[in-house]
Amino acid sequence: MALIVLLIILACIVFMVRVLRYKLITIPTMNYFKSTLPALSQTEQEAMEAGDTWWDAALFSGKPNWQEWHQIDAPLLSDKEQDFIQTKLAHLLSILDEEQIQADKDLPESVWAYLKAEGFFAFIIPEKFGGLGFSAQANSTIVAKIASKSLSTAVTVMVPNSLGPAELLLHYGTESQQSYWLPKLASGEALPCFALTALDAGSDAGSIQDFGVVCEAEFEGEQVLGLKVSWDKRYITLAPVATVLGLAFKVYDPEHLLGDCDSLGITCALIPTSQEGVITGARHNPLNQGFMNGTTQGKEVFIPLDWVIGGKGGIGNGWKMLVSCLSAGRGISLPALSAGSAHLCTRTSSAYATVREQFGLPIAAFEGIQASLARITGLTYSIEACRQATAQAIDMKKSPAVITAIAKYHLTEMSRIVMNDALDIHAGKGIQKGPSNYLANNYMGIPISITVEGANILTRNLMIFGQGATRCHPYIFKEIQIIQNLEEDKAIKPFDKLLMAHLQHTSVSVLKALWFGITRARFINAPVSGPTKRYYQKLTWLSTCLSVSSDLAMLRLGGSLKRREMLSARLGDVLSHLYLASCVLKKYEHDGRQQGDLPSVCYATEHSLAQGFRALDEFFDNFTHPVLAFLLKSWMHVTGHGCKVPSDTLVRKVCHVLAHSDAARERVSHLCSVGEQGAVYTMERAYQLAKETAKERVEFKAWLKNRTDMLSLSYSEKIAFAVSDKAITEHQGKSLLDAENWRVKAISVDVF
Repeated sequence: MALIVLLIILACIVFMVRVLRYKLITIPTMNYFKSTLPALSQTEQEAMEAGDTWWDAALFSGKPNWQEWHQIDAPLLSDKEQDFIQTKLAHLLSILDEEQIQADKDLPESVWAYLKAEGFFAFIIPEKFGGLGFSAQANSTIVAKIASKSLSTAVTVMVPNSLGPAELLLHYGTESQQSYWLPKLASGEALPCFALTALDAGSDAGSIQDFGVVCEAEFEGEQVLGLKVSWDKRYITLAPVATVLGLAFKVYDPEHLLGDCDSLGITCALIPTSQEGVITGARHNPLNQGFMNGTTQGKEVFIPLDWVIGGKGGIGNGWKMLVSCLSAGRGISLPALSAGSAHLCTRTSSAYATVREQFGLPIAAFEGIQASLARITGLTYSIEACRQATAQAIDMKKSPAVITAIAKYHLTEMSRIVMNDALDIHAGKGIQKGPSNYLANNYMGIPISITVEGANILTRNLMIFGQGATRCHPYIFKEIQIIQNLEEDKAIKPFDKLLMAHLQHTSVSVLKALWFGITRARFINAPVSGPTKRYYQKLTWLSTCLSVSSDLAMLRLGGSLKRREMLSARLGDVLSHLYLASCVLKKYEHDGRQQGDLPSVCYATEHSLAQGFRALDEFFDNFTHPVLAFLLKSWMHVTGHGCKVPSDTLVRKVCHVLAHSDAARERVSHLCSVGEQGAVYTMERAYQLAKETAKERVEFKAWLKNRTDMLSLSYSEKIAFAVSDKAITEHQGKSLLDAENWRVKAISVDVF
């Protein structure tokens, strides 16, 4: 006992006496950090500084403030935005024919003209430049609705309203550039594309081989300073039809016309495609989708410095521009495409499972179908909640790179799961291509969203935790900055201050994790009571476990954590599911705790909790020796976390609500374009009539049972006999016949 007391006293002295603390703790720790923590390259440093954090930082800290999360207003659309959706968007949806668009490999001229005339390329451009000045929420909602009807059109609308010339000009363009280009982009007179990807430079923008050399040349009769630019880009959406090319390339100044440096860095410029030397190359065929995608080249194309975004001052700042704007596009466009497809699947699968019969029953009565249908519904609720929250962050002028990476990865992956389940339910109807198949085109298009900004392998393994661990951690990023930017004698004092706060934070988190593990987090304060209270407690518990695990990973692996992608990806999964579940709970509160939504909320949250704790356990299993892994897991959840995948009972509740509450079904699939004609309308009409005539159908089937004399008769003839036999009324017979005609039409497939 005396020895323990002595050790405690010595530790207190070391920590309290600054000279001793510096010598024995701070300086050795600082040297250890220098050798183990990841050194940030210039591009990584710019990426970190360009983005910011939001709710992700609170989740990463281990102490999320749920009251603060709830105080963020519910996402709303303005009257102007709602009017646009109800009029301009409704008309667009009524004239779209995705099957014909894919056959023609292009939008009809009338659709192109309508998109330009009505401002579909001008959502993000302020009204003073002739744009619509819509919110990110409206932008996302509109693209999602279009995606449920025509993915080709959605991508066409999406690109000018995400990363591209307009976005870059708004943030970094000179006044003259904004005044010249933004009105043209708003009116559709100028159609933009943005070219970043090249043969060996996809996700790694630092490896761009396209270049510009500073030089003087004659331009419009005058000798001016500019750049001779050469490039060869591919996968560029709208490139085949663009009139203005946004281009990313590296700039070199061998003659030192702009300064003393030979290499000036990545730069972005706007180049009219009519400029001499610009080559609009051949088109690609992205999985038979009808949107324009292709190549662009140029060799020693001269452009004046005025064409560089931001003018002369924009040279070398292209990477900073890109990373700050990429998160906005990533957080709006790709979640919107995922939500549109998911809402389409939920709407049509719930209808199809009702009208399609096997063994004398609607297939919705079979538990195998219910398992898939509940997963579709629960994940769609999660997708929509995340879409809304992420767009809201952008409307709050945030640039949360980690959160938008989470949204991009998980929403595209969840939409893939939803679509696969929808195809399983539709079976043969889902695989026969033609106008009656409302799933096939979106199914083919899902991998396209997944490959944007690199395949999801990169997004999950490098971006979410690789960037999140450094950017979201309360202290790590600041500690790295001090180590990299200050000499040792000047770094000791600020580093010591951060280190002491870091140690205190980690110690508290370790003790909290043990307490939560012992009590299963039952004594954590939650912002609500009722059926969702327990979810907040478990999410706080998981957040604390993530905080401790992240510190352990960075302490042990340091800079090599970036290369241990499977480990870092699992920690990224924990952070991701914390965010997804918190979005679900936020949406439930803002929607007024609709009882019809509760089963979907429970399904989505329990799914994320199960996946989050599973990822944490798998991290420990692969992080260290099995015995130590067991001890660490025991520390985090002594008596087990108890987070399991949604139960069979919950699955049945989700399906019951979906079948019996039109309001709940509408809320979880409201982005699906139904219209007044087409395959989705046919399925919806058949579904509604099936529900309206359900009682009569049961009575008719009971009368028909064992009537072998009716086997050779048509359905209409059987109805006629039932009416004459007084089994059903004439009105009921007409209703049943009408419902059956729509049902047959809905479940039929195209033939050629």
